[in-house]
Amino acid sequence: MVEPIRWGILATGGIASTFVEDLALLDDCRVTAVASRSAERAAAFAKKYDIPHAWDSVQALAADDEVDIVYVATPHSHHYLPTLRLLEAGKHVLCEKAFAYNAAQARTMFDVAREHQRFLMEAMWTRCNPAIREMRRAIQEGMIGEVVSVNGNFAISGDIPPSHRLRNPELAGGALLDLGVYPVTLAHLALGVPESVSAVAVMDEVTGVDAQTAITLQYPKAVAQLMCSYRGGAANEVTIAGTEGRIELRDYAYRPSGYTLVRYNEPPREFEAPFVGHGYVHEALEVHRALRQGRLESTLVPPQSTLEVMEILDEVRSAIGLRYPGETHPKQS
Repeated sequence: MVEPIRWGILATGGIASTFVEDLALLDDCRVTAVASRSAERAAAFAKKYDIPHAWDSVQALAADDEVDIVYVATPHSHHYLPTLRLLEAGKHVLCEKAFAYNAAQARTMFDVAREHQRFLMEAMWTRCNPAIREMRRAIQEGMIGEVVSVNGNFAISGDIPPSHRLRNPELAGGALLDLGVYPVTLAHLALGVPESVSAVAVMDEVTGVDAQTAITLQYPKAVAQLMCSYRGGAANEVTIAGTEGRIELRDYAYRPSGYTLVRYNEPPREFEAPFVGHGYVHEALEVHRALRQGRLESTLVPPQSTLEVMEILDEVRSAIGLRYPGETHPKQS
């Protein structure tokens, strides 16, 4: 019988809970530890999900010999240093998006992973989603011809307090890193690295982060027009158009269960590719495949793609003047 992969969980918020619930659907792993800055929250989380060990620090989790890989589910501002500590302690890491504050930090994270021969992957579930993988295959096979445009939105609305991570600059808040990373990722999947990046934003009057950002990515023969907002906006849909047709992702476009293919002058065709559980199963499966094959990098979410998306986000932030307190820019050799 194959030995189970032993997971540790860093943080106890909603996304950590959802991820643990999806791990429970897999029979080749178990969650052996959870850590939080609050011993009480860690203990409550461990009790809820029947996790053997509850720790009150990253250091304690990193020292746990019964953990092979850690899922980092902290806010963006708390990805960089914890990931470095875990890698240096010999743990593999799956780190939530946005992967870091900036591309310089992301490069350092991957450099440290390579130095210590540890697996590191961004938890960009969209790239692992079955419908997105099928959609990408259709594009590569020329089903819509040459891609000429990507139009994508991710907008939410609600009564979000200034202290919430989405609005809090101390937690690297703002629409861009939390929501905009998704349409940027889909544009990157379809078109790659743009020639130029431009953006405008409406800033949060209270906290100073971006509340609504419009992004234009220019390519030699294509344009991507993307929007993200936590103050309402267009439907959360993405259209990837080509010279011979288009692909439409509707509703929650970043965790779809299928897509619509429209070839010009032909009736639309619906393709279904349901996800399992909440949708996090597929990124966990990608981690398991890599670890069992002895690979230190993902093929679905390769480091280069994460870095290229982070570089786009850096350019957007430069264009809209978004800076975070305490943000570091590691020097590159």
